[in-house]
Amino acid sequence: MKLLLDNIDEPGLNTLPVYERRGGYQSLRKALGMAPEEVLANITESGLRGRGGAGFRMGQKASFLPHGHMQKYLVCNADESEPGTFKDRELMQKTPHTLIEGIVIAAYAAEIDRAFIYIRGEYALQADIVEAAIAEALRAGYLGDGILGSEHSLSLVLHRGAGAYICGEETGLLDSLEGKRGNPRLKPPFPAIEGLYNGPTLINNVETLSTVPAIIRLGGEQYAKIGTQNSTGTKLVSISGDVQRPGNYEIELGTASRELIYGLAGGPPEGREVKFWFPGGSSSPVLTKDDLDLPYDFDSMAKAGSMLGSGAVIVVDDSHTVLEVALKLAKFYAHESCGKCVPCREGTNWTVKMLQRIEAGEATPMDLDIMASVQSQIIGNCLCVLGDAMAMPIGSMLVKFRDELEAEIEAARERAGAGALEDVIPIGVADEHAGPLPVR
Repeated sequence: MKLLLDNIDEPGLNTLPVYERRGGYQSLRKALGMAPEEVLANITESGLRGRGGAGFRMGQKASFLPHGHMQKYLVCNADESEPGTFKDRELMQKTPHTLIEGIVIAAYAAEIDRAFIYIRGEYALQADIVEAAIAEALRAGYLGDGILGSEHSLSLVLHRGAGAYICGEETGLLDSLEGKRGNPRLKPPFPAIEGLYNGPTLINNVETLSTVPAIIRLGGEQYAKIGTQNSTGTKLVSISGDVQRPGNYEIELGTASRELIYGLAGGPPEGREVKFWFPGGSSSPVLTKDDLDLPYDFDSMAKAGSMLGSGAVIVVDDSHTVLEVALKLAKFYAHESCGKCVPCREGTNWTVKMLQRIEAGEATPMDLDIMASVQSQIIGNCLCVLGDAMAMPIGSMLVKFRDELEAEIEAARERAGAGALEDVIPIGVADEHAGPLPVR
C-alpha cells in the first residue's frame, strides 16, 4: 500500500490543478465538515507516530496543547539534516500540496490559526516549489481567512534556515525561527506549553503532516490496521550507502529489514556483504548482518538496541573499516555541535581526537575503554540529543566491533613504528619501571 509515494512522479503533481484532479484537498473538505475534536480523535485513533525521529504519537502531542482562545502555533520541521535522510525533500519537491493540506487539517484539529514551515537552507529548489504551492493554495481558498467558507482561518509562512544541523532539534528550530541563534532550550517547559513566541506550539515533521490527509480519507480506525499494533501505517524509508538501488521507498511498518536492504535496494555490490547498518539515520546505534531478519518497526528496532529514527537506512559493506565510518561520523557531530553544553561540546571533540589517535598509531586498547566511558557520560546529559546522536552509534561500534578496532590499533602502531602493544606500560605501574612512561 502506498499512501505518500503513489504516482509520485506524475508530471505536474506539484501544481494545484494536477493535485486537485487526483483528489487533493478532499480530505480537508471532509475534515472541515467535522468538529475539531473529531478530527483530532481520528489522528489519535490512527496511532500515527512522529516520522521525524522521536516516534512520539502525533495525536497525543496535539492533545497537550491547551484549549481556549489564545495564540497557538503549528510549526512544520522541514530541516531535514540527518545524514542519510532525504524523504522529506522528495515530498516537498514533488507533492507540496499534500504537506499543505496536512498542515491545514492539523491546525484545524488543534484550533491553530498561524503556521510556519521551517525548511533547511540547502533546500533552495524545494523552498521555491513550496512557496509557489502556498501561493496557489491561498488563491484557491485553502489558506487564509474563512477556508472553504468555514470559520477556520490559517496563515502559513515558509521560513528558510541557514544550514545548521542543530536547528533540526525542535527548540533550536524555534529559536532560529524567532531570529535568534539556533540553540536548544532547557526543557521543561515543552513547546506544547511554551514554544514559539512563548505560545503553545505543535511541532511535527514533513512526513508526519503529509500523512494526515490519508488518515482523514481512510479514517483513523482503518489507518491503524496498516502496519503493526504499535507501529501503524506506512513509512518512507531512505536507503543509501552500499546498496545497488538507493532511494526512497514506502513500506508498511513491520516489513522485514532484509526485504528493505536486499529486496527493495538490491543489497550490496556484487561480491560484498553487509557489515553493519544504521536503521534510523547516522544517529542510531548500528546493527549487524545478524539483525537483518528483524521487522522494521519502532518496537523491534528498540528491542534490538537501536531505533527506527527518521527511517534512514545506511548500509555499510565489508569494504569499509569501522574506524573509517566512526571517524567520519564523529567529525560531523563535533562540527555541528552548538557548543552550549559541556558533555556535547567536549565529548564530541574528544571522541574525534581519540579516533585520530588510533588512525595515527598512537593508541592502545585502553583508549577504547576511555572512549566508551566518554560516550556513556555524554548520553542523557546534554540539553538536546545531538551529543547522544554521536555517542549512541559510536558506543555501539565499540561494543560490536571491539576485536576489529583492537586489530586496527595494532596495525596502525606497526605502520607508525610505535612498537608492539606488549611493550606498552599500563597506566598506574610506571613506578615499577625505569624511565618515562611510553606515550599511549
